[in-house]
Formats: sequence, C-alpha cells, structure tokens
Amino acid sequence: MSMCGRYVSTATAEQLANTFNAGDFTRGPAVEPDYNVAPTKNVHIVRMTHRDDVEREVVDTARWGLIPSWAKDIKIGSRLFNARAESVRTTSAFRNAFARRRALIPADGWYEWTPKQFGPGKQAFYITPESGQLVFAGLWEVFGPDKLITCTILTTPAQGELARIHDRQPLVLSPGQWEAWLKDDDAAVQLLEHPDITAVRLRPVGSAVGNVANNGPSLISAVEEQTGPDQLF
Repeated sequence: MSMCGRYVSTATAEQLANTFNAGDFTRGPAVEPDYNVAPTKNVHIVRMTHRDDVEREVVDTARWGLIPSWAKDIKIGSRLFNARAESVRTTSAFRNAFARRRALIPADGWYEWTPKQFGPGKQAFYITPESGQLVFAGLWEVFGPDKLITCTILTTPAQGELARIHDRQPLVLSPGQWEAWLKDDDAAVQLLEHPDITAVRLRPVGSAVGNVANNGPSLISAVEEQTGPDQLF
C-alpha cells in the first residue's frame, strides 16, 4: 500500500475554521468524521482564496486524488493521491499546483503497514504526533466545468522511527509552518528540501482497517504487536 494511503480525520469544518483562523468556510459536500479516509473520498483542506480583492484562508471540501486540469477524466485521480516532495516541482501533474495552489490537509493520524516479522501478512500501525495538530502539506486543483476541487498529500523519505515501518511518510507541517506553506513560495521550497523530523507515536492496530468499508473509532484501538514466534508452552 502506498504512503500515505489511509488516514483519520474527525474534526468538523467549523472546528477547523476555528483552529486555522479561517474566519469562515466554503460549504462543499458534507464531510463526516472518518476513521478510514481513503483516496477518492471527500476530505477537508485549508486553502487560500480571493474574495472581493481580499486574500484569506478557507476550509473547503476536496476529493482526495489530484486531477490535473489537462486530464481526460477523473480516473487519474485515484493514482495521484500522493506527490513526492523530491519531484513535485517538475512533475507535470503537480508543478502548477505547487506553484499556485498549496493546501493544508488536517488529520488526526495516519495508517501504515509493514510485513510481520513472524508469520504471514502485514501489521497495521496508527501514527499520531507526540503533540499538536497534525497537518499534511498538500496541493489542490480544479477540474472540469463543474469545478471539482481535488487534492494530494506530499510525501518525503521516512525519518526516525517511521523508517522501520515504511520508506516514505507524509510531509508534516508544524503550526509555525502553516502560513509559510500557503503563502511563501521560497519557504515552501525550503520545506520540501529540509523537512522537520516530527516526533510520533506508533500504535499497532487490528487488520480491520485494511478494508475501506470498515470505519469507526475501534479501528485505532491498540492491539499487541507480535514480536516473536508463538510459544507452544
């Protein structure tokens, strides 16, 4: 499974507008609290907008999986839910969005899978920051005559303890970086090239999260990670 391909987001648009001092929010399709957000679902993003010659942040609704303006149809979005930080400025699908349409994508935590050391299958982990609001660096685009807003999450090489789970991780922004990511082109490039190491907690969780049809807070309940062969006696 690609990184980052599943996450948790439970805050309402009103709560996010307050957190990000967005003032108001764009009323797109309703986004319910979701413990198993997957590509092609509607998610909340924070983006810049211009109204009455005033630039400000708004909380909006976007379809996860970026669809470039030149795309033939929406199917491409199911593959473009992540953008690699190393190539986002040059890849045709993302370079215009990086230059003009950067976004914050709020989350509670995200999931990752790694092969079990003992026995078949993979162990799922739920990953949360040690402290503070979790925000992914993202991009957004507008597609088609209906002006469908879509988005993607940037990823970087995994750092610290995360590297034992997967070789990639989301580009996580600290509160002091939110405004720079949205508004400052030079600062955004620096964040791509020198991402901060974010302290996180890794919680082993059950296999139910692997099925996108499953949802609810039970998905993030901790289970015991198998660390050695089963004992017979």
